[in-house]
Amino acid sequence: MSRSDRTRVGGYGAAALCVVYGSMKLAQALGATVLADKDPLPPELHERLVARDPLFVASHWVLAGVAVVGVVVALATVRPWGAAVSRRLLLALAWAAGIFMIVRSVGVVGFGFVADALKLAGVVEVPAEHAALARELAWWDLLLWSPFFLLWGTCWTTAAVRLRRVR
Repeated sequence: MSRSDRTRVGGYGAAALCVVYGSMKLAQALGATVLADKDPLPPELHERLVARDPLFVASHWVLAGVAVVGVVVALATVRPWGAAVSRRLLLALAWAAGIFMIVRSVGVVGFGFVADALKLAGVVEVPAEHAALARELAWWDLLLWSPFFLLWGTCWTTAAVRLRRVR
């Protein structure tokens, strides 16, 4: 694989991960419970999510739509037709998505590697009645969601770096 082919992996990877995430959110919006109970939310929000509160159903629809936009933006960073889109706009969107996802995965916003490790180590206290749920969700976030967002953010930033160099 040539160097130019390897640099395209970021854009295609970001698009593929948008499809995965968007498909899951679309399935949840339509009533599926695919990983819905593994979302690392505070207990009161987690209960509303599992109970299919209308606000959460609406948020699934919105996130599925954002994922579709993400696919188009990610592909625009690597496909020839993307040259018709403002380079600055694509760069801003790719960098913003990448940085947001990496920050989320690291855990400075309450979820992610750091926050999960602190919860599991007992440094961050949770109400006793929700301790088991908090530990379970921290493990799911530590082993599934945080690596997923780290990979996704890395793909976005790789796409942004490639875009900056190519055009």
